[in-house]
Amino acid sequence: MEEMEEELKCPVCGSFYREPIILPCSHNLCQACARNILVQTPESESPQSRRASGSGVSDYDYLDLDKMSLYSEADSGYGSYGGFASAPTTPCQKSPNGVRVFPPAMPPPPTHLSPALAPVPRNSCITCPQCHRSLILDDRGLRGFPKNRVLEGVIDRYQQSKAAALKCQLCEKAPKEATVMCEQCDVFYCDPCRLRCHPPRGPLAKHRLVPPAQGRVSRRLSPRKVSTCTDHELENHSMYCVQCKMPVCYQCLEEGKHSSHEVKALGAMWKLHKSQLSQALNGLSDRAKEAKEFLVQLRNMVQQIQENSVEFEACLVAQCDALIDALNRRKAQLLARVNKEHEHKLKVVRDQISHCTVKLRQTTGLMEYCLEVIKENDPSGFLQISDALIRRVHLTEDQWGKGTLTPRMTTDFDLSLDNSPLLQSIHQLDFVQMKASSPVPATPILQLEECCTHNNSATLSWKQPPLSTVPAEGYILELDDGSGGQFREVYVGKETMCTVDGLHFNSTYNARVKAFNKTGVSPYSKTLVLQTSEVAWFAFDPGSAHSDIIFSNDNLTVTCSSYDDRVVLGKTGFSKGVHYWELTIDRYDNHPDPAFGVARMDVMKDVMLGKDDKAWAMYVDNNRSWFMHNNSHTNRTEGGISKGATIGVLLDLNRKTLTFFINDEQQGPIAFENVEGLFFPAVSLNRNVQVTLHTGLPVPDFYSSRASIA
Repeated sequence: MEEMEEELKCPVCGSFYREPIILPCSHNLCQACARNILVQTPESESPQSRRASGSGVSDYDYLDLDKMSLYSEADSGYGSYGGFASAPTTPCQKSPNGVRVFPPAMPPPPTHLSPALAPVPRNSCITCPQCHRSLILDDRGLRGFPKNRVLEGVIDRYQQSKAAALKCQLCEKAPKEATVMCEQCDVFYCDPCRLRCHPPRGPLAKHRLVPPAQGRVSRRLSPRKVSTCTDHELENHSMYCVQCKMPVCYQCLEEGKHSSHEVKALGAMWKLHKSQLSQALNGLSDRAKEAKEFLVQLRNMVQQIQENSVEFEACLVAQCDALIDALNRRKAQLLARVNKEHEHKLKVVRDQISHCTVKLRQTTGLMEYCLEVIKENDPSGFLQISDALIRRVHLTEDQWGKGTLTPRMTTDFDLSLDNSPLLQSIHQLDFVQMKASSPVPATPILQLEECCTHNNSATLSWKQPPLSTVPAEGYILELDDGSGGQFREVYVGKETMCTVDGLHFNSTYNARVKAFNKTGVSPYSKTLVLQTSEVAWFAFDPGSAHSDIIFSNDNLTVTCSSYDDRVVLGKTGFSKGVHYWELTIDRYDNHPDPAFGVARMDVMKDVMLGKDDKAWAMYVDNNRSWFMHNNSHTNRTEGGISKGATIGVLLDLNRKTLTFFINDEQQGPIAFENVEGLFFPAVSLNRNVQVTLHTGLPVPDFYSSRASIA
């Protein structure tokens, strides 16, 4: 647990957090430290003046960092508010852990109130000392920031594990070490004082005695058992706003602050975020394990370099002694060359060991801190910091990226002494490379006749130039994002052909490839332009469908063996562009309610489509239809289906809408708006229905014309 101590210290005072509060940027500060670094801003930048001018949109407004230089990249030691004509330049301070902070423009006025209740100067601004984001406080001041009770609990547990011996409070002279604490009396006793002042009989027999360390922690934790809303101090948190990423109380909901937001149960989100943090920690744990193994490898390299150095020196001395006196003067120079190479290799490896050790210590500290946070039983407190911790865990895992755990230096001394020249050539004697440095591979050639696209997949093939004599150990294939953005690696390996799936439809991609060996990387090949299909051709996917679904007609026709609704998805997912497909009703008996639409890959497969929040659908009978998502039914529309009817589904991810058609007529209004992400075509049906899928269809003409007008 010692490695996570830096996670528990305030970036301003360098001590353990005391009454920590959470800033909107997810970093923490002691409440007293936050007050100490407040800066008063001009009247024109206050929240009141912004609201009066109609520009205020939030209780806490981040300052425009393009207009205000709060922290110099050159780190000159001074920070200034460049956007304030009347604000003087304020010298920076450094906290004990090296973080630069902005001191207050003037000392706060003396007050008998606590830091949380003391009045905050009008138009106060606070700058986070870690990310340097700045915000202007509203009328609530520091009371508007939630308290991080989870962090307090972790600090208490950490201090308990390192707690020094507690002294008895009733010893008259030199206090002895306390052995128990009475929770009811709130007093620490040594054994003699407990027997004298707190006998286990009478009314005192019902008192609960606990170990001193446990008693101290329970005393600290007792005021923090109830989680209350920062805006309504008398109300407990009961729900969680997904958009705002914060717990809320029922009064917040009644006031309409989150009326258009998705709100979920506090307990469910607590469990979900704990699960997400645990999953993220698994990946980081693997990286830490690899780092430990890598450190062992580096330490072995140090030993091997030492052994190779000794062996090389002995060989060199033997060769030089054989060349009699004339070689002695040259021998010293050559040994100096060897020792320089030796020191260089050791320095490179030791520097890498030091760098990797620091990163591993930081990673392990973050892991231990996260594991302690997961033990916390306060859902509201946990959810206040879980998003930030999950992002930090993913960011730390990404930092153990490609090349971090690869040695930067070899253990071999690639030198050999040529002792064949005659004595008259001794003065020209020098080292020659034992292993000649090979050049980098030649630039690969893309084989255009074998490169092609199909649907939203692209297959690329390449080869080395015919006259190339330098072998390549592997190749790196890169593609852009289909919109002219930056290239990214999609394949690294020895193969000379690669198929890339999951591209956007109706998009133009640029592809290039380069070769590499131990010496380095070749130049890029010529860039190849690839065009994916304008429309999608796909079938139903047996691999992800419910086991009761029956497939035929090359997986284009489906029915079901159960009277209950079962879900089947298409093989192709969409995240960009406009897509249209149709389904023909081949059989329709006893008036069932099939549903048609789109869904995520993890949609429930044993209920009607739209019963959960992973599907957006229209279900229809022989007279009318409804739209359904997350078990919510809307927009009842007259007009049903029968055998031979055609259902059309139009997914427009450019406009983020989903629209349905029956027999080439739009059914109701636009069914769903603001849909974005990865969607798969989906159908739910039972044994009374059979449908056939028709894909590769162009967008209906009337919709294209309507979109162009819009």
